[in-house]
Amino acid sequence: MSNNYLQSIKERIFRIDSPEEFNRIAMEIFHYQSVKCEPYRQYIELLGIDISSVSDIMKIPFMPVQFFKSHKIYCVPEEPQKQFTSSATTGMVPSVHYVADLSIYQESFTKSFSMAYGDPSEYAILALLPSYLEREGSSLIYMADSLIRQSGNIHSGYYIYNHDDLYYMLENLRDKGQKTMLLGVSFALLDYVEKYTSVFPSLIVIETGGMKGRGTEMPREVIHDKLRKGFGVEHIHSEYGMAELLSQAYSKGDGLFSAPPWMQVFIRDLNNPFRFVEDDKLGGINIIDLANAGSCSFIETQDMGIKTAGNLFRIPGRIKGSELRGCNLLLG
Repeated sequence: MSNNYLQSIKERIFRIDSPEEFNRIAMEIFHYQSVKCEPYRQYIELLGIDISSVSDIMKIPFMPVQFFKSHKIYCVPEEPQKQFTSSATTGMVPSVHYVADLSIYQESFTKSFSMAYGDPSEYAILALLPSYLEREGSSLIYMADSLIRQSGNIHSGYYIYNHDDLYYMLENLRDKGQKTMLLGVSFALLDYVEKYTSVFPSLIVIETGGMKGRGTEMPREVIHDKLRKGFGVEHIHSEYGMAELLSQAYSKGDGLFSAPPWMQVFIRDLNNPFRFVEDDKLGGINIIDLANAGSCSFIETQDMGIKTAGNLFRIPGRIKGSELRGCNLLLG
């Protein structure tokens, strides 16, 4: 798989307009990655699966996401352009995602954002992501940097622990009638509303992560209730993403996530990971992310989920015993 191939894949995946086209591209990527991604190939062999027998996407084996912690998940001859790492609490090993073509990630998160919220240039985009800014290799910071630049608003930017400045900026933007978005990690948003109460009904607050070891984990309903009251908004939005994926899904406050056309969610049986359950049944989340064309597009996550009609899903939490992750677990 050369960069020319990746370019061809990119041009096709972001123009998907039917399930049939998704399936065709997914199968093409599978037959390449099952040979060229060495850890994935070995995993398939250990399962005793004959690659040639995989004739449709429902038969594709999904690679456990933990492999990103222990193996180099990569399938192109060129050197990676970037390494994204997951946030990990003390004693945990971070995942590493080797990215062959950053333009694929750029297009994926830009299009996903636009599908959910429109053009970034319509917003002042504020980011309250202290834990991510304090480490290297965050895919979330890479995305936020780009969206802030695309917004083109002089007031867009980062806030770390300067909550006083954030409060006065929110007041200013509200009074100007400026469409505003606040992208924040849960513990930092909670720290803010413990000190300040804003009344900004049109503000879009997008929660991007859990507590990340910064105190007791609280139920999603409790966190969102505190944030709704603290910002004076009706809903708290959420983003579902992780270092191991180059695509994101968004919830606008009802706990129901919508994935872009190049990202499909499947729910596996918790007692039999090679069997899928029906819609509206609880299980483990498997994801096909075609934007992962240079690594592995078929990921078995450690999140629990319930799929509804269409490419919509809910996430009640983590599978018991799995490591806490920096990505969003407190959803809705």
